[in-house]
This record gives sequence, C-alpha cells and structure tokens, in this order.
Amino acid sequence: MLTLYDHAAVALYFAFMVLIGFGFRSFVKSVSDYFRGGGRMFWWMTGSSAFMTTFSAWTFTGAASSAYENGPLVLVIFLGNVLGYLANYWWFAARFRQLRIITPIEAMRDRFGPVSEQFFTWAYVPTNVMQGGIWLAGLSIFCSAVFGISLELTILFTGGVVLLISLLGGTWAVVASDFMQVLVLLPISIVLAAFALVEIGGPSALMAQFPADSLLGNDIHYSTIVAFWICAVLVQKLLTTNNLIDSYRYLTARDTANARKGALLAAMLFLVGPIIWFIPPMVAAVRHPDLAAEFPQLGNRTSEAAYVVMGMDLLPVGMVGVLVAAIFAATMSSMDSGLNRNAGILIRNFYQPLIRKNAGDTELLIAGKIVTVFLGVFIMLAALWQVKFKTMGLFDVLLQFVALIGIPLNVPMFWGAVVKRTPDWSGWSTVVVGFCLSLLIKLRFDADWLNVVLDLDPPLSVRESNDYLFIVAVFINTLIPSLWFLGTRFFYREPPAERRAAVERMFRNMRTPVVADEAEVRETDVNQSRLLGKFSLAYGLFLSAFALIPNNVAGRLAFLFCGGVLVVIGVALRMAARRTLRRQRQASPPEA
Repeated sequence: MLTLYDHAAVALYFAFMVLIGFGFRSFVKSVSDYFRGGGRMFWWMTGSSAFMTTFSAWTFTGAASSAYENGPLVLVIFLGNVLGYLANYWWFAARFRQLRIITPIEAMRDRFGPVSEQFFTWAYVPTNVMQGGIWLAGLSIFCSAVFGISLELTILFTGGVVLLISLLGGTWAVVASDFMQVLVLLPISIVLAAFALVEIGGPSALMAQFPADSLLGNDIHYSTIVAFWICAVLVQKLLTTNNLIDSYRYLTARDTANARKGALLAAMLFLVGPIIWFIPPMVAAVRHPDLAAEFPQLGNRTSEAAYVVMGMDLLPVGMVGVLVAAIFAATMSSMDSGLNRNAGILIRNFYQPLIRKNAGDTELLIAGKIVTVFLGVFIMLAALWQVKFKTMGLFDVLLQFVALIGIPLNVPMFWGAVVKRTPDWSGWSTVVVGFCLSLLIKLRFDADWLNVVLDLDPPLSVRESNDYLFIVAVFINTLIPSLWFLGTRFFYREPPAERRAAVERMFRNMRTPVVADEAEVRETDVNQSRLLGKFSLAYGLFLSAFALIPNNVAGRLAFLFCGGVLVVIGVALRMAARRTLRRQRQASPPEA
C-alpha cells in the first residue's frame, strides 16, 4: 500500500504542474503565443514535447500488458517512432516549421482550400477527443490498481487538473510541463528497470525465465501474422509522424535548426525509453504469473497493472508516489497538448473564418479558453465510456483506432505535403474512401471471414485476430487511399488565381528556412531557460530530500539519482540563461 510519503509526492507533483501554468502565464500575449508559443521555443523544449505527446499512460498499462503477455515484441511500436522522428529530422521537421502557420489545419486550408479546412477540422477534432479519452482511460486503470479508488474519480480529477494547466498558460505552459515531465519520467523509469533486473538476476535470466511460447510471445499459431504485424506497425508509425496535421510538434520551434534538433532529440529518447519501460512488466510475468488473483477489480484487464506491480514490489518508501507522478506525466502531457491544439483549430479554423472574421486577439483568447473547457469535458466523457468497454484491452483498442480512423485521415495529410498538383477535393475524398474501407474491413473482412476462406485449423487466436484486423486496416487504408489521392492528379485543372497563389505560397514557405530574429526572441530566450531552470532545481531538491526517508542504501541513492538529474539540468539551464544574457549585452550597441 502507498505510504504518507507516496501520497505527498503525488500531491506535490500536481501542485508543481499547476505552478508551471502560473509561471508561464506572462509568456502569453497573443493568439500565436497561446496556441503555438509564438514559435519561439528552443529545441530541447520542442523535442521533449514531441516525445511526451507521442505516448501516454497507455504505454505503462496497455503496452505494458503486451510486454507482460508477449515479451519484447512490443518494442517494435516504439522502434517505429524512432524511424518516424528520424524521417522528421531528415526532411519533415524543417518543412513543417517553415509552413509559418499557427494551427496545422491552416496548412490543410492552404493546400486543399476552405471546404477541406472545415472537413478536416470536424474530422480531426472529434477523433482526437476520442484518442484523448483512450489515454485518460489508461491512466484511470493504473490509478485504480495503485490507489484502489474508482476509475471514474481518477478520470474527473486528472482531467480537471490538465484542463487547469492548459487554461493558465496555453502552449507555453503545456510544452514547459512536457519538458519537466521528461525529467521526472526517465530517471524513475531507469531506477525501476535497474531494480527489476537485479531482482531477477540480469537480462539473460529474464529471457530464460520469461513464460512465453517463443520469442514471438504467447497465443501464436501462425508466425506469418507476427511478421506482417511488424511491417504494419512500421508503416503506421512512419505515416502518423510525418503528415501535415502532426506539423504542430514543430510550430513551436524558434527556427528551422531548432525544429530539426527537436526531432532528433525525440528519436533518441524513443531509442532509450522503451528499452527500460518494458523490463519491469516482463519481470512481473515471472514474479506475478497470476495478476487476476491480485487485482480482481480490473476484470479481464489485470495484465495492464503489470508495470505498477513491480513498482510496488521494488521501489523504496516514497518512490512509488514518484512513479505514480511520472505516469500521470505521460498522460497529462498528451492531454494538455491535445486540448490546446484542438482549441486552436476550432478558434482559428472555424470560429474566426466563419463566425467572427474581425475578432481581435483578446476575443480569440477568451473564446479559445471557453472551447478548451468544453473539449476537456468531452475527453473526460470519452474516457468514462472507454472504461466501460470491457471486451478489448487498451493495447488493441488504441492500435485499431489508429489503423481504422487515424490512417485514413493521415494519408492525404502525408501526400499533401509532398505532391502539389492535385485538385482541392483530393484531400477530403481520400478520407471518405479510407473511412468506407475501414467500415468494410470491420464488418466484412474480420478474422472469422479469414478463418472460413482459408479453412484455418486451428483458427486464429484472440491475439492473432486483433493483429490481423490491425494489419489489414493499415495496409488497405494506406495503399488504396494513396492510389486514390495520386490518381486525382489526372483530374487536376488550374485553380483560380487566389487558390493557386495559396498553394504556391505554402510550398515556397516549406522550402524557405526560418531564421529567428534575435531582437524579437532576445527576452524569451533568456526567460524560458531561466524559468525552467528554477523549476528543475526546485523539483530536483524536493526529490533529493526524499533520501532522508528511512530506506536502505539503494533506496536513498535512487532518490539522490532522480533528484540529481533535475538539479544538474536546472543548473545547466540557469547557466545557459546567463550566457545568453551576456552575449546579448555584448552584442547590444553602447548608448550614445
């Protein structure tokens, strides 16, 4: 059970996140500041935010359950993220920053026209709300296992805190909290992975004792399914990290160079993070083979508590609370960025162009905060619905959601950034084709159909059936809509002059590097480093103080390690702020 120290760690973490929101309120002076940080953030903020917004507590519940049941195969999903962000670094990150827009749907308007702007607004925002609900549901399952409180209460409380952070400081608060959450998440993950390996006797002992039928995991009759699943995951990740809607990750960067560095940082973090994340649930498969007996309240989702079980087993007094805070961080970063992004889309791409064309910044900021509240409520309702959906684990729910809903939206957003000469209707019509295919796949070409057609004996297992649906959805929804989009080139006709100018301007911008105006970003450069340095130092000292709790030597050292990481980075940021200020003073001309 959690101790008073653990509860204190969680409570202070929430208070700390809210303080970040208050701290960055002064950075918001315009709509651009609120929805994209004014495009003035350093690469380490942009990259950390890109990393944190790509996953959630689902990683430590749904994905951890896959590691618990099937071993290291789940790492393929995160290898796909590495490849996706390397593609960002190589080509897409620079071009996305160079779009010079505030919301990603503005790129869809420039590329496909105002009709497509509305289509993608109302296709993207609701699906993103549903995905946010899945993330929040994953967090609620985790907290139910740790605290023994209801799933519903966790959803409402966490959703409310995230909503408050988003309202206070906009994108500046969101991205700053993402950066801090990386600093909390990675050290505690390293500590738990190290303790788990020591507990079982090292990596070789773990692989020897892991209770799987093969390296492919359990419940596998046909290894070909696994091979196709790996390919499908890599295709899906490359597509979902390299498209116009996901350009939002780099709109905050201060210039082209910082956007590319941010993408590289995200790739490196995804190379390291998953390796340490999935050691504990694999050790749990050896040490806790019957989680159903330990967590009967989770029903058929007991394996989703595998990660926290090892934390409760191995971490010293007080550090389980830090672990809880770290996993809160994973979902909160995804949720608050989603809230801010979706509110920006509805204000900039619906409210302003169709309802209040002449609205000023003050009105748009107020409207943006009102919309943020409504979106936060909708996400909480989606999560409440998800926790009642007991027939499928979160791992398969999220993968199938992305394959059946996400990919049809992403295909035209990928090709639209690469191919210029297609008619305006090519974008929305490609999505319609993809949605129709998804419906057909779900209703007609499911696993039962394949069992009958191929007369499989034995039939596909439950795991293989879910994998099959994901494979078919990814490949069909990538191939056929891509052919449809590219085929519309044969129907291309020169658009009116205004539309032709918009498309030409978009592609010209994508080719033109953004160079920060040092005079404009001078104050922001210093303040973002200085303020985040203060927060890092403060939280690092707080964690280090937990070394005074009565624990063994290893437990005390663990707290000093986690706190020391934040202290060192805090000092480095403060020193960087001083160097920047010194350079600015030296570069300033003397007064007459």
